[in-house]
Amino acid sequence: MAHEIKNILDKYPDFKANIGIEVHVQLKTESKIFCSCPNNFGDRPNQNICPVCAGFPGTLPVLNKKVIDFAIMAGLATNSKITSPCWFDRKHYMYPDLPKNYQITQDKAPICTNGAVPIELPNGKIKNIRLTRIHMEEDAGKNIHGQGNESYVDLNRAGTPLLEIVSFPDISNSNEAKLYLNRLRSIVQYLGISDANMEEGSFRGDINISVRRSDEEKLGTKVELKNVNSFKFIVNAIEYEIERQINSVKNGEKIDQETRGWDSKENKSFVMRSKEEAEDYKYFKEPDLPLIVIDENWINNIKNNLPELPHDKLNRFKNEYNLSTYEAEILTSEVDIANFFENSCKINNLPQKNSNWILRNVLAFLNDNKINLKQSKITVQNFSDLVSAIENGKINSSVAQEVFAEMAISGKSPNLIIKEKNLEQIDNIQELEEIIKNIVKNNPEEVKTYLSGKDRLFGFFVGLAMKETKGKGNPKLIQEILLKHLKN
Repeated sequence: MAHEIKNILDKYPDFKANIGIEVHVQLKTESKIFCSCPNNFGDRPNQNICPVCAGFPGTLPVLNKKVIDFAIMAGLATNSKITSPCWFDRKHYMYPDLPKNYQITQDKAPICTNGAVPIELPNGKIKNIRLTRIHMEEDAGKNIHGQGNESYVDLNRAGTPLLEIVSFPDISNSNEAKLYLNRLRSIVQYLGISDANMEEGSFRGDINISVRRSDEEKLGTKVELKNVNSFKFIVNAIEYEIERQINSVKNGEKIDQETRGWDSKENKSFVMRSKEEAEDYKYFKEPDLPLIVIDENWINNIKNNLPELPHDKLNRFKNEYNLSTYEAEILTSEVDIANFFENSCKINNLPQKNSNWILRNVLAFLNDNKINLKQSKITVQNFSDLVSAIENGKINSSVAQEVFAEMAISGKSPNLIIKEKNLEQIDNIQELEEIIKNIVKNNPEEVKTYLSGKDRLFGFFVGLAMKETKGKGNPKLIQEILLKHLKN
């Protein structure tokens, strides 16, 4: 995650923004929250449903204990207070994707409260984004609209377990929002409780934005942004919405409390519905589910098995491997990348070179091919051997690019590729000396120009030498020999 600093407020120093984010995290349990239906993404519509998640009258929910375990893990990882006892409530509204006409959620007694997520700002300071609550609930189904007037409902997603993680309006700009969401996504992935895949909808957020003049204490009117499905679009949407609200205030217009969507093609928000009055969901306690009593033993068992969290790993990588904040931040943003880096260091003990190659080559390959590390053929052993081959002078960095490209596609050992293609670096001084003598002899005009003070021509001679050696010449030796012969 590179520090792409965007802050529309730099244009408007007389204004401040307050941003709070509600994130829905789909949990990676084998079954749904209140029934035994499989919790799978991408299956045939309405394949994974039963009378319970389809809302048949007379059916009774049975709570999946794993959901509580995952919620406690999220609470401990964000330094939240675990609520005991807590309970579920019914939230009533009538949409076709909610077959019971109510959602089982938590209202008055969320399982976690008063946590915080630390983010590291570009200036190196740590800012804690406070959490008001984390609560458990079931997801709704999915409405699918046809080309005509017809609509369909896929209930596979109905009953999927969710955590809703709600922040205070502590976020000041779009860059902080991106840092917060990246960190929160990393936390749930490190915990193993969610894939947090935005494209599949397992990590989705609603953003509440208000603006006010810098000398005002009271927060401005809140506007909610929904259906923003990538970090890039979230940054763009926040930037747009802050500026839209600032211009409205400057023009003396009233900010309406409303829900807005984001049009990523037009790059602007649009009104979905007004929220001038709070909706009455007629909450009441869910009568078909018992109280949840969480004792210290339960909490301690989970606490003792928590993995190292991304912010702790980031600080350790900086100290243990002498990496910059920028490098450590990217390497720890995804647990698979962090483990790949650390396992490589265990093999070749070359942390800086491993970091450089992962940041520059491995991540670029994964992005270009739209795959993750697990889907690729790049293994820790092959990668480590490649970096070692460069460090040991077996190949130069130019040839290494060629070897990496084939290794990434074929999964072959880099040492095998080097041997098959005869790519080993030429370190023979006599061989290189003969090549360079001929280059100097065959380019008298360029030599004369170089000796007259045009030092930039040195790269021209290096390039010719590398071409003659088919990219296999030792660059350091070539430069040393060239300097000697160009002076004579």
